[in-house]
This record gives sequence, structure tokens and C-alpha cells, in this order.
Amino acid sequence: MDGTRRVRMDGDEARRRILDAAERLFYARGIQAVGMDQVRDAAGVSLKRLYQCYASKDTLVEAYLEHRDRRWNDALNDHLGRAGEPRERVLAVFGFLAEWFGTADFRGCSFINAFGELGPASPPVAAAARAHKSTLRARLRTLAAEAGAADPDLLADQLLLLVEGAIVAAAMGTAAGPAERARSAARALLDAATAPGHPLSAHRPS
Repeated sequence: MDGTRRVRMDGDEARRRILDAAERLFYARGIQAVGMDQVRDAAGVSLKRLYQCYASKDTLVEAYLEHRDRRWNDALNDHLGRAGEPRERVLAVFGFLAEWFGTADFRGCSFINAFGELGPASPPVAAAARAHKSTLRARLRTLAAEAGAADPDLLADQLLLLVEGAIVAAAMGTAAGPAERARSAARALLDAATAPGHPLSAHRPS
């Protein structure tokens, strides 16, 4: 292996270790509570290498959110890919949430957490959080349309509110079985949205 290739691979490995460490720490403790020295120690790299890979904490936070967005959406898509009929794919979203809520390191939504900490003062964080939710809403809209909803935009908005509420309730421990309760509500909305001649779309505010 030539020297140039080795340096590049070393840099890739350092970035991976730094990003993995940042993800664990930022998600578990909060972004503002974690300093770059803590990321350095957890990643096992020098401070110089850390700043070579990520020139500032803001840059690292943006990379962390991009990484979380990609991993979360990949996991959701993988889960939905195992569902059968279009209607079941809508409800499978809440099965995915139930599995996520049951993981040992669940601390709520990274994007809600980051926006709560930094959003108003950090346009890049606010933009990343809104983009993540916009992507989710678009996915729900596609699922609603495939399931035959007469107004897939309305159903997507309703499903998104159920998803967001379930996430917050799970993180705060304010409801028993939040994913399951949200799934039950989603089923009722789906039944109404796909019933022949249903009036749901006429109730959408102008």
C-alpha cells in the first residue's frame, strides 16, 4: 500500500471514530454538555487530528445530525421493506417506533433534542432538524397515497403528529405504550381516510 493511500485511510478511520464518539456522546448527554476534549478522549485521537477532521464543534454537530438522519431513515426504510400491503406499511411505521423505543440507549429524537438546545441560535441545526422532519413527512405522504387515502397530504400531517407525539411521550415516559397507542389512532385515521365516500378531506382547513 503506498503512502498516499495509507494517509487517506488513516483519515477515514479517524473521521469514523470521531463521528461515532460524537454520536454516542451528543445523543446521550446533549450537545452543549459535551466538549471537544470529551469527543477526543472517546474517539482515541489527538486534539490536532480531531480539528483536522472537523474544524469546529459546529462542523462536527452538523456531521452528527447528517449521520443520524441517514442512519434513522435507512433503519425505517429497512423496517418498512419487510411489511406487505400498503396499508400495513403505514402501520409498520409505528412498529418501527416501538422497536426504537425499546432500545437501551433511546433518548428521544436527536433532531428535536438538538433543535431544543440550539435551534433558535443555530440556523444549520434548525435547518437540519426541519429537513429531517420534512423527509419523514414526505415518506408518510407516499405511504398514505399508496394505501389509497383520498387526501394523502392531510393523512401525512396527522400521521406525523402521531409519530412526533409518540416519540416525545416515549422519551419523557408520560404514556404507557406510546407507539402502540399511536398505531391504534393511526389505524382509525387510515380507516377513515380510505373509506368509500369519506368526508375527511372536506374538513381540511383552507
